[in-house]
Amino acid sequence: MRVKPQGKRVAIIGGGVAGLATAALLADDGYEVDLYEQRADLGGRAGSWESDGFRFDTGPSWWLMPEVFDHFYELLGTSTAEQLDLIRLDPGYRVFFEGHTDPVDVHSDERRSVELFEKLEDGAGQQLSEYLASARHAYDIAVRRFLYTNFDTPRAFVDPEVLRHAKTLVQLLGTSLDTLIAKRFTDRRLRQILGYPAVFLASSPERAPAMYHLMSWLDLDEGVRYPDGGFTRLVESLAALAKQKGVRLHTGTTVSEILTRPTEHAGKLRSVSRRRADVSGLRISDADGDERIVDADVVIGAADLHHIETRLLPHALQTFPQRWWNRRTSGPGAVLVFLGVRGELPQLQHHSLFFTADWTANFDDIFETPTAVPDPASLYVCRPSATDDSVAPDGYENLFILIPVPADPGLGRGGVDGAGDPVIEQIADRAIDLVASWTGVDDLAERIVVRRTTGPGDFEADLNSWSGGALGPAHTLWQSAFLRANNRSAKVGGLYYAGGTTRPGIGLPMCLISAELIRKRLRGDHSPGPSQG
Repeated sequence: MRVKPQGKRVAIIGGGVAGLATAALLADDGYEVDLYEQRADLGGRAGSWESDGFRFDTGPSWWLMPEVFDHFYELLGTSTAEQLDLIRLDPGYRVFFEGHTDPVDVHSDERRSVELFEKLEDGAGQQLSEYLASARHAYDIAVRRFLYTNFDTPRAFVDPEVLRHAKTLVQLLGTSLDTLIAKRFTDRRLRQILGYPAVFLASSPERAPAMYHLMSWLDLDEGVRYPDGGFTRLVESLAALAKQKGVRLHTGTTVSEILTRPTEHAGKLRSVSRRRADVSGLRISDADGDERIVDADVVIGAADLHHIETRLLPHALQTFPQRWWNRRTSGPGAVLVFLGVRGELPQLQHHSLFFTADWTANFDDIFETPTAVPDPASLYVCRPSATDDSVAPDGYENLFILIPVPADPGLGRGGVDGAGDPVIEQIADRAIDLVASWTGVDDLAERIVVRRTTGPGDFEADLNSWSGGALGPAHTLWQSAFLRANNRSAKVGGLYYAGGTTRPGIGLPMCLISAELIRKRLRGDHSPGPSQG
């Protein structure tokens, strides 16, 4: 039975993946949905930029957890295959290691991964088989019991399956990913291959719980995919489905305030509830600055949670005020470099990773106080033109470089053709030099015909990102699962949150699940796993 406790008019703040997905699901349930996006284009972090025949994805570039996408599309009466053309990458990625001449290609196949690990370290093949079996088991439990639940009933914590594996789960949550890996493997290269997924979680191997070793099963067995045409195709698909369901999409529209009215229960339920008000609508302004008020029974904050809470609500109605954020850990910031390069670059795969010998120092520079920009920095390079002819002109390559840095807007903003702030451009130059040196492409810098950079200052200014972080709050023990920020306001009835800054966490699959969690709340659905329709 579907329960709609808050009325029928829904206003969604933010047109990224989480906002679009939430809009489509709620409209499919019969709600009247309006979505407001401050930028001219939809997509949020999953944006797109074009110049001189090149088209760059400006955000996510790894497609993992395909069953989450399949399930989401099925809820809307369609399928991933109908919406997108997914290409499985083989090898999944290439890794360059400081101090080692030859890179390592990692294939998304358990048998080949076991052979690779055994080749690099005696006995590591069997260890990997056991590690991946544990990772698969952890992943299955996470999907069935943790990712798709709002943790709003005791059942989420006392489920028989959870209790049966409680000892193992507690150990995985109380141990760092780095410690778990170090118990099984000694070769630095293998430990880095297994540890780097922590970066997807805006964390580090030393700071992420060992529970997240489940990422290695996705990486080394289930496989890495790419949507032909780029990740902007996902955004286009979500927007089209939302429109088909009746959602009204408003771009170039800024939300300046969440409007409320005193709750009918004020004073009556104060002893059992902190709720002080109910949403009544939004104050918005269009690109010309014209301001108006829109009514709503339900508001979904699908933008950065820090911005929603500390900028759009008065202090008395903030569930997560600034003092709450002062005790939290941001994920890393990033300098992004978008390059159009003349000639081919077969030295790089679609995905290539560059790991320094002392990457612990890299992470400490980013997360410890005082922070510093790592130098040399471990980094990631995406070459989508290796797979997709549409992202670069013939005879040219499309490169995207991500350099993790501290989440510090003071580092500056990027720009086109070297016009960004000096620190950002220097970080980009060093990254380009590192890629050139490690791959043997000595003339890489001279072959660049298009260049754009993005810095932490851009994430703050363009996406209202907390501390200029590139991803959101880090997945540490105290910021994971039910300990992550709740997706429902404790003080404002009818106000909910979606996206990477709330439950269940960071990444495109998590954003889709966060949308489903909102629908579950509005339906009164307390089931722990994926919805059944």
